[in-house]
Amino acid sequence: MWMAGGGIKGGLQYGATDDYGYYAVRNKVHVHDLHATILHLLGLDHKKLTYQFAGRDFRLTDVHGEVMYDLFA
Repeated sequence: MWMAGGGIKGGLQYGATDDYGYYAVRNKVHVHDLHATILHLLGLDHKKLTYQFAGRDFRLTDVHGEVMYDLFA
């Protein structure tokens, strides 16, 4: 994924894949972490967007996701 501006470090390559690009081999990032980071950069706290339905907590990042502060400038 390509990200620019909004507080992201310029010229940063985060993580690595195998020779064929099939599997992440370094600094694996889950989609929930990516969504939490994007929401944080937009000024939203993904943990405050929690609602309950049928006795279970739901939010945009499911009940997972941590902000990846390593990407910030």
